[in-house]
Amino acid sequence: MLVLGHAGITLGVAVLISGAANTTCSRLSMREQATALPPKNLPNHPSSWLTYLAERIDIRLLLVASLLPDIIDKPLGYLFFRESISNGRTIGHTFLFLIIITLAGFLLYYYSKRTWLLVISFGIFIHLVLDQMWMTPKTLLWPLLGFTFEKHDISNYIPGLIDSLTTKPQVYVPEIAGGLILLWFAWEIIKRRRLLFFVRHGRI
Repeated sequence: MLVLGHAGITLGVAVLISGAANTTCSRLSMREQATALPPKNLPNHPSSWLTYLAERIDIRLLLVASLLPDIIDKPLGYLFFRESISNGRTIGHTFLFLIIITLAGFLLYYYSKRTWLLVISFGIFIHLVLDQMWMTPKTLLWPLLGFTFEKHDISNYIPGLIDSLTTKPQVYVPEIAGGLILLWFAWEIIKRRRLLFFVRHGRI
């Protein structure tokens, strides 16, 4: 999966989770106020879910985190260690890397109530799921199954990538879906006139 698929689908999943949390909190609040106030209809649609999410996390960080395994591994395997590794999925695509970031995120939250590292952990987790890393257990479970990574022939990487984008639904469908989600997100920012605010603060 490529940039649009990872970034867009990760954002979409986060918005859906935010919507579920928002709905639950709204229902609990309505129950608590039922005896004192008449029930009121609270907004419950994707736009409000996005607002609920953006009030709690830096969406810029989420988008970067959705690509972080590739940001780490692609230069390592394709540029710096092209001859020895020759693989775009190494350290950043391992369960060990996810565990370390997640544990560090919980510790950071416990001691300082900051969530930014947990946002990164979430982005990495969704990335591994979208890449179906369970199909390559030697990488996912590294170093339990060995300290080396599988070497791939990357001499035709770019032509193969272009071919996959035009002929393989499992490649281009997620890219289209992710692109549509990102377009919707961009429209929400523009509609609310919050582009500069988002660029500066990661919120809308």
